[in-house]
Amino acid sequence: MINIKTPDELKKMRESGRLAASCMEEIIAHIRPGVTTKQLDIVAEQYIMSRGAWPSFKDYRGFPASICASVNDSVVHGIPDGHMLKDGDIIGIDFGAILDGYHSDMARTVPVGDVSPEAHRLIEATKQCFYAGYEQAVEGNRVGDIARAVEAKAKAAGYTVVHELVGHGIGKNLHEPPDVPNFAFKGPNPRLRAGMVICIEPMVNMGSEKVYWGDDGWIVKTKDGSLSAHYENTVAVTDNGPEILTKV
Repeated sequence: MINIKTPDELKKMRESGRLAASCMEEIIAHIRPGVTTKQLDIVAEQYIMSRGAWPSFKDYRGFPASICASVNDSVVHGIPDGHMLKDGDIIGIDFGAILDGYHSDMARTVPVGDVSPEAHRLIEATKQCFYAGYEQAVEGNRVGDIARAVEAKAKAAGYTVVHELVGHGIGKNLHEPPDVPNFAFKGPNPRLRAGMVICIEPMVNMGSEKVYWGDDGWIVKTKDGSLSAHYENTVAVTDNGPEILTKV
């Protein structure tokens, strides 16, 4: 069942979203060559917990960290460790916060030092894929309108979108109905209603859309080794159009 949030619940989710967005700014400020993904995880965890919240991902289904840190050909769910970032890498940071009982969830892909023009283009195109979907998140549209818009934008830029992973609803639970794919699909296609809160999160590959799961059971990587980028926000459907909640 899709949960329709009350005005009070939306207020709480805005507060959670603002916390996540400010934490993301802090993480990005620490991204540079020589920093380990574990150090970034510590920055995020300390930031979130010092503000009376809890990292949504920590211990979620056994996930051992507060952020997902996915480098280069890693799509999502990279576990932070001693891996040291180097000049020319790109890194996807995905995380959430639970504040006063409500989750927020967001992701950004960030260049490390000087990256190639091709990598910059992929990062920017993935951001634009999000906004193409976001513009469709209006009352009366359907989830499929978001999905088709994301996929069309990616294809127009010469990229592919991952099919094995999708966006989702969010609220008191990190993952709630409905699923929000990034590609045209068949099957249930819920109509968007004011009060719905969803996570739109394009995962865009420079090469093939095919992916595989790593030996740790978490990390997802591109099958052909091509770069992948991820961009996500928590979005509310309102009477006045879509609203990004994960913003400062």
